[in-house]
Amino acid sequence: MRQFDFMGKRRIAFIVSILFTIVSVAALALLNLNLGLDFTGGTVVELHYAAVPSLDDIRTLLANSGFENFSVQTFGATDEILVRLQQTFSNDVGNQVVSALSSGGAQIDLVRAEFVGAQVGDQLRDQSGLGMLVALAGVAVYVAFRFQYKFALCAIISLGHDVLIVLGLFALFQWEFDLTVLAGIMAVIGYSLNDTIIVYDRIRENIRLSRSEDLAQIFNEAINQTLSRTLATSGTTLLVLFALFFLGGDMIHNFAISLILGIVAGTFSSVYVAAALLIVFKLERQDLIPVKKGEIEDDTP
Repeated sequence: MRQFDFMGKRRIAFIVSILFTIVSVAALALLNLNLGLDFTGGTVVELHYAAVPSLDDIRTLLANSGFENFSVQTFGATDEILVRLQQTFSNDVGNQVVSALSSGGAQIDLVRAEFVGAQVGDQLRDQSGLGMLVALAGVAVYVAFRFQYKFALCAIISLGHDVLIVLGLFALFQWEFDLTVLAGIMAVIGYSLNDTIIVYDRIRENIRLSRSEDLAQIFNEAINQTLSRTLATSGTTLLVLFALFFLGGDMIHNFAISLILGIVAGTFSSVYVAAALLIVFKLERQDLIPVKKGEIEDDTP
């Protein structure tokens, strides 16, 4: 099997990671996330069509009628439409939406029109942020006990790298950030950690079995040994996510995007961030194989 020199290209990979990180931080600082209705609050209008409508036609009619900052998606059946408006609720908003869409000749029944407050979204956002910090702390403790503290530091940096890039791309392209995207990011943390732990396991095993002092070569062998498993797992997962992206509808469109970006970033970081950073942190054989007391030279006179 061909052996790829991953560690030989680690400096190029570091440059790529740093550039993506800088762009992500800049996008989050300057553009901010395009928070969805779950976080900002607004009005939800549910409609029932006599015939299956075109979502693009609905968006065009709403835009032509002066509505702004709205989203349109199917809700269960293809003739059930959910319109989300980031505007103050009024008693006539449902009838206004029906009137605007009926101008195209469609037969529409208003099912409900109600205000959705941001309180639940704010609470979930705060709790999710706290939960993410607790999860990262738990990861650090687990990896430190299972491997060594240098592994823990590199794993945390790798996870932060993946999350930051996904958030930064959502801010850069102003994709709507809602609760489904937040769920996708939480899933990315678990996926990326799982891939990193597998690579770390093989690195530790190879260090203990090999007599070589060339850690970069040991890392290369470990990554190449797990490469087929990594590609198979990532590839099959991406196939499912692309199916969700193209066929799943608007409801989970951004959820699929967040996971696709997260898996690509997580696969990259497992090799070039989590593993390569061990060289930067100067991992040594003695960190995993303590010197026995009998082997320590007695320098006392």
